[in-house]
Amino acid sequence: MSTRKIVMILTISLLWGTASYAERVKDIANVAGVRDNQLVGYGLVVGLNGSGDKTPFAEQSLLSMLNKFGIHVPAGVKTNSKNIAAVAVHADLPAFAKPGQKIDITVSSLGNAKSLRGGALLMTPLKAVDGNVYAIAQGNLVVGGLDASGADGSRITINVPSVGRIPDGAMVEKTVNTGFDLGNTITLNLKNSDFTTATNMVNSINQLLGEGTANALDAESVEVMAPRLPNQRVAFLSVLENIEVTPGQDAAKVIVNSRTGTVVIGQHVKVKPAAVTHGGLIVKIGQKFDVSQPNPFAGGETAVTPETSVDVTTTGNGRMFEFPEGASLNDIVQAVNKVGAAPGDLVAILEALKQAGSLKADLLII
Repeated sequence: MSTRKIVMILTISLLWGTASYAERVKDIANVAGVRDNQLVGYGLVVGLNGSGDKTPFAEQSLLSMLNKFGIHVPAGVKTNSKNIAAVAVHADLPAFAKPGQKIDITVSSLGNAKSLRGGALLMTPLKAVDGNVYAIAQGNLVVGGLDASGADGSRITINVPSVGRIPDGAMVEKTVNTGFDLGNTITLNLKNSDFTTATNMVNSINQLLGEGTANALDAESVEVMAPRLPNQRVAFLSVLENIEVTPGQDAAKVIVNSRTGTVVIGQHVKVKPAAVTHGGLIVKIGQKFDVSQPNPFAGGETAVTPETSVDVTTTGNGRMFEFPEGASLNDIVQAVNKVGAAPGDLVAILEALKQAGSLKADLLII
């Protein structure tokens, strides 16, 4: 990896020490069963300006469509149409979407069509994983890309002209059963599983709605007693999702992207004294302890305070960087960057610190 790459350091920390901040239930958890469903279909785009497919399945799709309208093309005769394109259509069907409502769709070329600009999608059924049709798509495409070519072979392409969208391009024909109104409980699934967060959520719900209302099933799921009537259940969830919960603090992590050199340092990362030599780099982490003795009548207690120092040197140019007490992993990363080390050197140093037991955090290299 080139030494010219800039190593971005993002230190994730709270501005006021270890203070915790409450978040709403709707921001940290989802209601089980209430989710989007993926739909997909195969269709035909027509009306292109000579930028369509030249594939056998596009020709076959055109002949099949003409046959449905009573137009029979003799066997062995090809239409050689350049104004059509075989496409895949996909969309996300929101939870509780009712028949007659419209959703956005994305249309992508399956063949060698140069551009879908100016085309119109013909009626296309959209199916879910169960094979049932849940929406019908049709409409004029909006394409943000551009493709143009000259007679001499020159060509210019802007963005991706083989993909387009149709806002409100599909009409819902069938509702997906979410199971929202079944049973006398609702399950909340945390977006990031954590035992502390699940416990805090149970305590916050029980404090507001009464003891025994919520129970934690595991580190990710919390079961809440809920009314059976749909109207009451909707009102109940409106209250439930706005309850504030204090999330548990994440484990100490250091995430390194070895390709870009990006380093993300978590809030609780700690470094113990160590010395690492890597190539021309020498990193030294030291620690000593001072005794803080209060005045005789101050009423305080004697305390031992640690003082940490970090030195980084390179063989050859003799540059050295010194840091005051309380040096952190962030200081080490900045020091390594100042001496012009490549991101790969930083990754090697972090790995060595982890193996030596000096880096008190999970080191994730992606």
